[in-house]
Formats: sequence, C-alpha cells, structure tokens
Amino acid sequence: MTSEPDFRRYLTGIDSPSTHQLFVDCVIVGAGIAGLRAAVELPENCSVIVLCKGFLADSNTWQAQGGIASALDKADTFESHIADTLKTGCGLSELSTVEMVVRQGPELVKQLLAWGTQFDMVNGRIATTLEGGHSHPRIAHAHGDETGRTIASVLIRKVREKTNVRVLENFFVIDLLTDKENNCIGIIGQDKRGLQIIWAENTILAAGGLGQLYRETTNPSIATGDGIAMAYRAGAVLQDLEFIQFHPTTLYIAGASRALITETLRGEGAVLLDSNGYRFMKEYDEAGELAPRDIVSRAILAHMLKTKSTHVYLDVRDFDKKHFAKRFPLISELCESFDIDVSSDLIPVRPSAHYMIGGLKTDSSAGTSIDSLYACGEVAATGLHGANRLGSNSLLEGLVFGKIAGRSVCEKLKENTHGRHPKISYKVPQSARTRLDAADVRNSLRALMWRNVGITRKAQPLKEAQDIIRFWQRYVMDKVFDSNQGWECQNMLTVSLLMARAALNRTESRGVHYRTDFPNIDDSNFKKHIEIKRTGI
Repeated sequence: MTSEPDFRRYLTGIDSPSTHQLFVDCVIVGAGIAGLRAAVELPENCSVIVLCKGFLADSNTWQAQGGIASALDKADTFESHIADTLKTGCGLSELSTVEMVVRQGPELVKQLLAWGTQFDMVNGRIATTLEGGHSHPRIAHAHGDETGRTIASVLIRKVREKTNVRVLENFFVIDLLTDKENNCIGIIGQDKRGLQIIWAENTILAAGGLGQLYRETTNPSIATGDGIAMAYRAGAVLQDLEFIQFHPTTLYIAGASRALITETLRGEGAVLLDSNGYRFMKEYDEAGELAPRDIVSRAILAHMLKTKSTHVYLDVRDFDKKHFAKRFPLISELCESFDIDVSSDLIPVRPSAHYMIGGLKTDSSAGTSIDSLYACGEVAATGLHGANRLGSNSLLEGLVFGKIAGRSVCEKLKENTHGRHPKISYKVPQSARTRLDAADVRNSLRALMWRNVGITRKAQPLKEAQDIIRFWQRYVMDKVFDSNQGWECQNMLTVSLLMARAALNRTESRGVHYRTDFPNIDDSNFKKHIEIKRTGI
C-alpha cells in the first residue's frame, strides 16, 4: 500500500455548535443508480437524506445511453457473462464479486421492469443486443439509447414515494465527518442556506465518477472526483486509481462538448473508418469494432496519429434512417443538431474519458475501511471490473451494490449505535502564499491529465504530471474556499495526483492502463491491486 503526503483533514473550517445541523439514520451522497437504489432499499423506519450535487438529471446514470448487461435470454448463461467479465478484467476481477453481481442481475432488472421501467421488448420479453466483449446478446435497453434516463426516472419516482426519504438537490458535500476512532459520523456540506452538518449513523457514498479531470470526457460537469477525494482525506483505503476507461466513440465537433455515441451502434453493425474511408480496426484487433473498449480506444488514438487526424468516423449509413431515429433517439437528435444526416454523412468521433474503475475499496457488503461508511457505484472499487470494465456492467454494478449498501445499513441499524455527535472544531491556518486562479488551474490540470495520464502512459510524463500537480497544490490546497468551484479544484488536484502516482507504480500494461515503456502484462509482480491510503490516519 502506498501513501501520499498528509494534507489537511478538512477543506473548510468547522465549528459544529454554530453550524446548522440535521440528524438522520442514513445520509446518501449521490443520486445516480447506486444511491437511488440504496434509498429504495432502506426501510420506512429509517430516516434518510439523499444529497444531490446538482439536479437529479445531472448524473452519469441519467446520461447513460448504453444498456444494462444481464443474462436474461434463455440461451445465455451466468457462466458466459462471468467468463466475459473476467476476461475483460485482465486477471484483476474478484471472482466472488463477479459471480454475485452477475447472478443477481436478472432478478433486479426484472424488478425494474415491474416498477415500470419501459425496457425495449420483443415477444413479451426484454430484448437484448450484443456489445463488444460480450459473447452473447445480453444488453437490455430502454427507449433505445435512453436507458439510463429511463431507469433513473423510475428510481426517482420510487424514492419520492417513500415518506422517510428526503432529497436535497444542489447540495455540495465538502467532507465526510469522522470521530476520534475514525468512524464516519456524517457529512459537512453547503447549499443555498450555507454550511450544513448532517449527522448520520450510516453514510453511503455514491458520488459517481471523475471524467472532468480530463479535457475530453463524456461525463457531466459535476463529475470531479469529489467522493474519492473526501474519502481519501478521511483515511479510506483507495484501490485501482490507475484504471480509468476511455470510451472509444464520442462525437467530435470542434468547440462543442463531447457527447457519447453508444457502442451499441458498433454492436449492431456500425464500422469505424478513417479520413480516407478505410476500415482500419482489423489492423489492430481481429475482433474489429467489437473488441473491448480499451483496445478500440488505443487503436483509434494510434490511427489518428498515423493519419495525422484529429478524429475518425463512425459509419451508420447502412442503417435505415427511420429505424435509427426510433432506435437511437438521443443520437439521432444530436446528429441533426450538427447537420449530420446519418443516412449520407459519417459521424466524426474520438475517444474521451468515460468511467473510473478504481475508487474506495469495498467488501461484498459495500463496506469500506471506515466504519459506518459504505460505497457503491462508480465511486467504489468493488473488484467487479478488474483492470477494464465490460460494457454495460456499470449500471448492473450500481443496481446490485446499491441494493447491497441499503441492506447493509439495515443490518447496521439493528446495532443501535445512536448518539455519536461529538463537537467538532477545526480551524484552517491562514495562508501567506499567492492565490492562483482556480479556474485556470482546473483547465490546465485537465489538459495535463489528458496529455500525461491518458490513454497511453510513460514514466517521464507521469513524473512530470506529479511535479506540476504538486506545484499547483502548494498554492491551492492551503486556501479556504467558499464555493463549489474552489472545492472542486482542490478535489481534482488531490485525485489527479493519486492517479498519476498509481499509474507510475504499475510498471506493466493491463486493461485500460497502457504503458508504452512497459507494454506487456507482468503477472509475477502486478496480478494484484494497488492500494493507497493517506498518511497520518
């Protein structure tokens, strides 16, 4: 286990007696599929607050175009789904976790159907399609490419029906609160009313991903790695931070934000072409467009360099235009907004940061190394994905571990550990250093991460990234901010440094982590997880 320098414990000063306080049995940080499913699981006699950094529609779940993977078809098997997940995970997936998640999948997907999720159906059954890395069609979709939005809407309705659950939107969680024994006892955050302390017997962290650490990303603006950063400051064990998945195909329009073009298109016959109209993927992998995401992303990057191009193209001209509009309404609308006629035009695409595989190390009960703190969804490292996530396993993981986290809190509440609300007084020393512009640092950091800790890595750029980040930290981490933007910048610097360090320490290439100076897998030294924990805890 590696350690990083001991930064201050909290990002803001705390005086609990003078701060507005709430008291609940469970606070859930995050309102994507994992956090919402956890809230649904909690019983009516459990008081719950769900905290949402932005609006409920701002989550990665809401924006997910791809489907949810599950062995729903009679011709499919759990064993096949397990094998595909393990193969894609490149030796680092935990077999027991993979088996548990895969085997619970069909029941929970059918439960969503029973709750009103409008999955695409065929002959009275949930329809399934094929994606790269899967040996069988097992991807369930809802309204074509609106799967995430449809599932999230149903879970939001279920949560709002529960009288014991309160949802607070536009609430920025600054830090996890811990007592002298380092048990989690709640959170401190800020909304329009100012600083708020929520004392909680149990805390579920479901704060999502960190795609905004990169210049090119599919993630919404709120995905700045806050959950991992606050857990690190609290002393939680983190795992697999070197593994971030880049989605191969995001719409590339200069000046526009990146928008995901689901790989379901490639699963249903779309092909990748270069600027000369050449179908190049077979040069890089025999599976062509259906190769796992890490291979397709690296192939596109390599071919862009080879052809001196800023992007490649996705060809869907063989699709029936009316069927395409019905099957993929979001993508169809997106292309039309940029005057791309999918029946005659190619779709310009390039890779972008998409999904964080690492996060808080959790056990099979969603528990972390900190008592009374649970983690689920993208913020957690459950062992399911290993070194590379199999497409459409993320919604499945959030669904399963959200339920598990809720169940774990139910069991913990039976212990009757009420009353841990110590006075907290924390003062941040005034800094004499120059203040850097947080917005400028943030933009420069995103460019640095894309360049030095991106799809391909090498020792010297990784060392350079750490030196530059540490320089910025000297002038940013010692400051006290009172806005989301400042805290986000501090969180982004914290997590970026940890990711660069983990990437430097893994001197091999495995899954989404590719070192050009160590291009081979080294099982003798690295068939293991890299864990990181803050010193002084």
